[in-house]
Amino acid sequence: MAEAKVAPRTPPTKRDWSWRSQAFRGLMYQILAVVLIGGAVWFLAHNTAENMRIRGIKSGFDFLTAPAGFDIGESLFPFDSNNPYWKAFLIGITNTLRVAIIGIILTTILGTMIGVGRFSRNGLVRGLCQAYVEFFRNVPVLLQLLMWYLLFTELLPDIADAKQVGGFFLSKGGLSFPEPVWASGHVWAIGGLVVGLVAAWFYRRWAQGKFEATGQLRSMVWAPIGVVVAFGIVGWLIGGAPSEFNLPKKGEFSVEGGGSLTPEFLAVLLGLTLYTASFVAEVVRSGISSVARGQGEASQALGLSKNQEMQKVLLPQALRVIIPPMTSQFLNLTKNSSLAVAIGYPDVVSIANTALNQTGRAVECIAIIMLVYLTTSLSTSIFMGWYNAKSAIQER
Repeated sequence: MAEAKVAPRTPPTKRDWSWRSQAFRGLMYQILAVVLIGGAVWFLAHNTAENMRIRGIKSGFDFLTAPAGFDIGESLFPFDSNNPYWKAFLIGITNTLRVAIIGIILTTILGTMIGVGRFSRNGLVRGLCQAYVEFFRNVPVLLQLLMWYLLFTELLPDIADAKQVGGFFLSKGGLSFPEPVWASGHVWAIGGLVVGLVAAWFYRRWAQGKFEATGQLRSMVWAPIGVVVAFGIVGWLIGGAPSEFNLPKKGEFSVEGGGSLTPEFLAVLLGLTLYTASFVAEVVRSGISSVARGQGEASQALGLSKNQEMQKVLLPQALRVIIPPMTSQFLNLTKNSSLAVAIGYPDVVSIANTALNQTGRAVECIAIIMLVYLTTSLSTSIFMGWYNAKSAIQER
């Protein structure tokens, strides 16, 4: 048998630790930069702490456990003035996340519809979509928030004359709606929805695989929605089918019972959604325009309808262009929610301002605000980065 030839081992290269080495100089520059940045941060922190000590200003986060001493008009869980500051900040964070999450979902749907509408064969639809983009994109978001707040608080009728549509009441006090009475059956319904989402995900993968293998189209939207709804109904039935609702009733001075959305929340959500959707529409339009015209012509040659062409050919290829700027718009919406303080919505900025005025802990309150927005922005960026990598076109 022939002996196997062993490749000669290359001798290890010695590192050049002299200043003539580019790698060594780069390492030293990085160390120097870290030292300078660390020194600047230490100097600012030390100088701030010393000035606060000289002026008798207390510092630290110990105030978070003290009673807040103020009430919050809108919260997802009970709160009174005897509760600590940390719970008030928690309510502010949940109010901020509520606006951001719901706003991102509505903005994505509305912006995508308007962006796709820019390519409609109907001239009226194209004109309306363009007019929407030009109007809402060029009016400052703060003015839009004030406009919607004045609309809800000035033009709507008083609570005593609230407009009723079915079980819904709309007035200067906000929107009141029927709210289901919580029961164990709702837990089963939520579990069914979760199982339905998993089943819908597997169905979409199976349908996509069939389409790529055979070219046979299957429903990629309505069928998954039907699967989710069906599993939710099954879970609801297994849980006893609870159907009791807490209905709102118009009283002498207010609408009592049921759930409610305040004018401040409606104004913030509507203003941010309509404003950001105009930018998302342009992102979607530019992404679709980036796809080569030959792709659309090939789709028509294969006999695909306009909707199938958009869903199966244009949008999947446009995602690689759409997702990065779309991430920026989601971040803008989340950060613009801080403007809600201008109309009295109790978000984390509003709660921090109140706590700052009462305790004088300016550095601590501002640090909490910065941490909240930094965390939400990084979380959004990480998720969208993962989705961007997943949606990238895989070359064979």
